[in-house]
Amino acid sequence: MTQTPARPAPHSLLIANLLAQLAFGLLAMTICLPSMQEWGAIFGSGQAAVQLTFSGFVVTYGSLQLLYGPLSDRIGRKKVLMFGLAVSFVASVLAAFANTLPLLVGARVLQGAGAAAGMVVGRAMVQDLFDGPERTRVMAYVGMAMGLCPPLATIIGGQLHVRLGWQSNFVVMAALAAVLFVAAWRGLPDHQKATAVQPHWLRAMMSSYARLAREPSFLLHVLLLAMTTATFYAFLGGAPIVLGSYGVKPDGIGFYIMAIPGSYIVGNYLTSRFARAVGERRIMGFGQALTLGGVALMLLLALVGLNTPLAFAVPLMLLGIGHGLLVPPALAGTVGVLPALAGSAAAVAGLSQQLMGAAGGFAVGLFHHEGAVNLGGLMLALALCGAAAQWKLHRSLGPRAGVAPSGKIRL
Repeated sequence: MTQTPARPAPHSLLIANLLAQLAFGLLAMTICLPSMQEWGAIFGSGQAAVQLTFSGFVVTYGSLQLLYGPLSDRIGRKKVLMFGLAVSFVASVLAAFANTLPLLVGARVLQGAGAAAGMVVGRAMVQDLFDGPERTRVMAYVGMAMGLCPPLATIIGGQLHVRLGWQSNFVVMAALAAVLFVAAWRGLPDHQKATAVQPHWLRAMMSSYARLAREPSFLLHVLLLAMTTATFYAFLGGAPIVLGSYGVKPDGIGFYIMAIPGSYIVGNYLTSRFARAVGERRIMGFGQALTLGGVALMLLLALVGLNTPLAFAVPLMLLGIGHGLLVPPALAGTVGVLPALAGSAAAVAGLSQQLMGAAGGFAVGLFHHEGAVNLGGLMLALALCGAAAQWKLHRSLGPRAGVAPSGKIRL
């Protein structure tokens, strides 16, 4: 693929704005995870029903990206993003006032539908602003910023839960949605296709997806991302239950959950430093090895009876580093195959990630989690599926895929 000259880097305030828009959905997803440990008792429901507050969010968070992506290609990024933030604001307010679990599930579903806009528009804007290896590096910077979200959100969410009640988490998200709405309105550039909006937009949208579906490398990148996300979401959905069985309370869960996201930042940093020189195939190979090794070690410790929070969390730091090496080049691969369809490509990738993530998170509720054995087995199975997709991807790219003579990554 011929590389075009790199575009000038945007102003730092624009980058910060873009990162915040991308991070909003992940913050909304994870800030209430500590509260899920007690929602069953609060609402008088079983754990499987409580998991629907997570899976319901994730399903719409992924599904609506399929609509937002092509719309952002055609009517402009900013319009779609501001609409999503408005929906998220309304949903967060409704969740704060929910007095039954079905109402809370419904509010979370709507919250996910709004938050989806930030993820797909943010990824597409990275495609708009950067090219080639620089795009991979920016995706790594995005990964570092987003890696902070789950631990910070769960720590803040746990503290708010203990001090002000679980509803306060949704009040915070409503306020953040309002702030980001103003930031998008005032601080993000408008993006619009040079061609006019086509009257039969639905037909054009389906044509875009059909074109992407004919690209095997795109599909394999998406499958790899989806299984990686499913492994992580299974961890997010199951960690509060496992840690609760070890005696960890809501205000302490975030400090153990940060094992993966904190090390994910390290992996993204390594990717940003070595993306040009090492090549995506080698980086992704190291990442997959660390991913499988971390999950296998956690499962082994649980099987031999070492049932402690540290034995659960510390081995998964390897998984976090591995995901930090895997995800940036995989993301760059999805939006870089057909740059003119970057919004649609980001939408397909986002949908696949969130649907598989929802399946992974929901599957957690189908097993008993007195200890980490069942969760470890589930995570290992999902990670192995991702490894199979990666093997097929690299085999299909051939022996010369990786680093071009100029040092640029071939996507």
